[in-house]
Amino acid sequence: MNKRQLIDKLSLAPHIEGGYFSRTYSSDLKTDIPADSKPRCLLSSIFYMLTDDSPIGYLHKNKSDIIHYFHGGSPLTYLILHPDGTLETKVLGADLDKGQQLQLIVRGGCWKATELEEGEFGLISEAVSPGFEYDDMELAEQTIIKNQFPHAWDRLSKYVR
Repeated sequence: MNKRQLIDKLSLAPHIEGGYFSRTYSSDLKTDIPADSKPRCLLSSIFYMLTDDSPIGYLHKNKSDIIHYFHGGSPLTYLILHPDGTLETKVLGADLDKGQQLQLIVRGGCWKATELEEGEFGLISEAVSPGFEYDDMELAEQTIIKNQFPHAWDRLSKYVR
């Protein structure tokens, strides 16, 4: 299938971070973790796709851990900025011989950006625990990243809206 067919078949809609998504699951079970937030579902899952016309998932961080699963298309490059300032690059894709990964865990509190560098699309799923809430996500602002992580600004600037 091409990107348009996948967007239609999976009922994907534009995502605030860039790309397209569709929530596929939210647990009926709720948790009060963390204690300072409203009860949230234990687990949620989405399809997420970057395309050649929306190739960037802009820099953001989540409170919850997220597991990313590669499904198909072209590989996606992740930039992960840890709270201690360590910046790492990972590639989610099917070519294990080239060091790509089928699954990637990004811990809560890390900044992440994603890019489709070639091809028509890259399709993944994400599982979030505790479940995703927009209140738990923060889109990066230029002043925050430049001030807190000046050593990483040149590498990350194109991923900040």
